[in-house]
Amino acid sequence: MAMLQHICVNEMRPLTRLAASRPLSRASTLPIHSRWLSQTTARLEGRSSTESMLQSIYGGAPAAQPQDALSNLSKSMVFDSFARRPAERGVMMGNAQPIKEDSYEPYHLHIYAHKHNTHVTFTLPNKNAVLSLACGNVGFKKSRRGTFDAAYSLAKYTLERLVYMGYATKVNRVELSLRGFGQGRDATIKALMSPEGAFIRDKIVRVTDATRVKYAGTRSPPKRRL
Repeated sequence: MAMLQHICVNEMRPLTRLAASRPLSRASTLPIHSRWLSQTTARLEGRSSTESMLQSIYGGAPAAQPQDALSNLSKSMVFDSFARRPAERGVMMGNAQPIKEDSYEPYHLHIYAHKHNTHVTFTLPNKNAVLSLACGNVGFKKSRRGTFDAAYSLAKYTLERLVYMGYATKVNRVELSLRGFGQGRDATIKALMSPEGAFIRDKIVRVTDATRVKYAGTRSPPKRRL
């Protein structure tokens, strides 16, 4: 019996030693962070001493604030282009100044005076003809169309037609284009200097001599000798 008790005591001693080797209180350990579908544990890296020192001196970076929908809309390309074009913004707001019809390109008054006739043409800024007349339209026939009186009457009639059509108030800038050296050239200028041409005379901003000058080309026909 004594031998049996001695054997039981010897078998229980390893269990007692194992229980004594473990601490009674649960030790605190660092949390273990594991990644999904991964058997390796993630390493917790603390901030370096240099980063902590710089942050204590200069302060941390400001946290990014969430942007709402209104701030994103104000920075969009639509508002950017809208701010760059104040003229279009005024048109959309309804307080824009009306753009003049001939604010960029003037109207044109073409006078083509040659030996046998005189032609007067009035065009819009886009070069579309509004009125085109010759001495035959005012009652002059054949050789009388090349005279000074015919060209003067034509110029006065053209000015009256422009006033009747309402261009006396529409026109702000006019370009006078002269072509040829017939008698109608001087006659038309005299008509513009008369009281009938006062509404258009002060609006002439440019005078152009469009007379064609021959340069090279083929030989001219011989002059007629009488």
